[in-house]
Parts: sequence; C-alpha cells; structure tokens
Amino acid sequence: MVMVRFATFLFVLLLSAGGYGQGNVYIEELDIPYYDALSNDALNAYKIERCVLDIYYPATIKDFATVVWFHGGGLSGGEKEIPADLREKGVCVVAVNYRLYPKVKAPAYIEDAAAAVAWVFNHIESYGGDASSVFLSGHSAGGYLVSMVGLDKSWLGKHNIDADRIAGLITFSGHTITHFTVREERGIKGTQPIVDDLAPLYHVRPDAPPLLLLTGDRSLELLGRYEENAYFMRMMLVCGHPETVLYELQGYGHNIIAPGIPLLLKEVDRIRQKDDKK
Repeated sequence: MVMVRFATFLFVLLLSAGGYGQGNVYIEELDIPYYDALSNDALNAYKIERCVLDIYYPATIKDFATVVWFHGGGLSGGEKEIPADLREKGVCVVAVNYRLYPKVKAPAYIEDAAAAVAWVFNHIESYGGDASSVFLSGHSAGGYLVSMVGLDKSWLGKHNIDADRIAGLITFSGHTITHFTVREERGIKGTQPIVDDLAPLYHVRPDAPPLLLLTGDRSLELLGRYEENAYFMRMMLVCGHPETVLYELQGYGHNIIAPGIPLLLKEVDRIRQKDDKK
C-alpha cells in the first residue's frame, strides 16, 4: 500500500541563491512499486520488497524539477531516503530502493535504477512535474548508479527512454571505475582497479547530459575516489563533452551529502535557466 504524508510549511522569503522558495505544501507518498506487475518482469518477494520508491513533491508549484536520489551503501546496504537538505527547496525528490548484493549480483541493481528512472519519466507529469527537468543524483554507490544509467544508454533504452532526456547527472563520491562490489562478486580484490562495461569510465561520450562530479578532499576520501573522478572528468572533456565539472570539497571525507546539496541545487537552477533561454 502506498502511504501519503502531507507537510505544510510557513511562508518565508525566497532563498537568495538559486531562487528556491519555502512556504509551499509538500506531499510525500511512500513505497510506490516501480516495476509494472503486468509486465514481463519476474516479480519475486525480494524484488517486490526492494523495488519501491518514495516521492516528495511540491503540490503548489507547477512544472517543478525532479531530483531522483539513489542512496549509498556499497550496493550491499542502505535504504532510500530523502536528504533533509533537499526538503522544502521547491523541487521534487524521488528516493529509490534497489536490490542489493549478495541477494542479487550485477547488473540487477543497475537494472533497478533504470526502471525507477523510467517510472519517473513516465509518471512525473501526473504529479505536476516537468519531464524535461529530471535530474539524477546519489551518493557513493548511488552516484555510481547515476553515472551508469546516464552514460550507458542501453539501460534506459530497455524502457524506451533516451538517456539524453535526463537534464543533468550529479554524483556525490561515486565510483567511476567498475564498482568494488562488482569486483568482489568476481573474486577480484578491492585494490585492483577494473574498467569494463560496468564502469562509467567505459561509457564516456560527448553527447551525455551535463555532468557534475562532487568528491571529498582527496586526502580524506575513500581510496582513490577523487582521483577516479578527476580522470573521469578528464576523459569526458577529451571526448568532447562540453559540460563536465568536478568539485573537490576541501576538509570533507566521503560523506559529502550535506555540503554538496547547495551545489546540486545550484546546478539544477543553472540548467533550468539555460533551458528557459533556448
């Protein structure tokens, strides 16, 4: 059963950065299945349990932007959540659960991420959102899923969705090489880097959506995470991608969600304003 929460917030002045306002009515619906029970997808108990999403949207704003948020946890843990700093910001947030290792192995969690994004494209207008302003974001393993779905067009292509419809990709400390859990599944040690078709780096292309890469301080991040993203940025620029930016958040380690959210909102606003001028 889908649960619904209503939240009303007092009117305050518009935030000076990004033009986001508070004082709107927000609705939160919980545990919405994103696989169609009537489709050809086999629905077992674990898939029914994990393949759900929450949607939090401003009921008093028309044509709002949507941020699809994927949680971290190494592809083996974690739960969907709407980051506190993304609430009351005038945007819709869709928080996604996906199946986890060891109950499943690659590429099941990438398939789930793509199915959730396809659900958003197919349904967001019925909530009042703008289907041309769907952004993907996530932390750590979630950032990895964002890059895989946004760069390798085959995953969304299975749902008849062109990945280039995504307005922007915004990753927080995401793997850009083949994920360490995928390597663990194959019996490869974590210090052995691999770049194959399950690595975002394998799919660099000049026509991808705008890409914003956020990492913690290189001296505080997980092993090589900043360096991975720096190389990813370099290869995206070399292949001719015009909008790849990397920010290293000095003084922060791997958990950069709170300090990174203002940069996410600024990027959403930048792209929305650029598109409005077209």
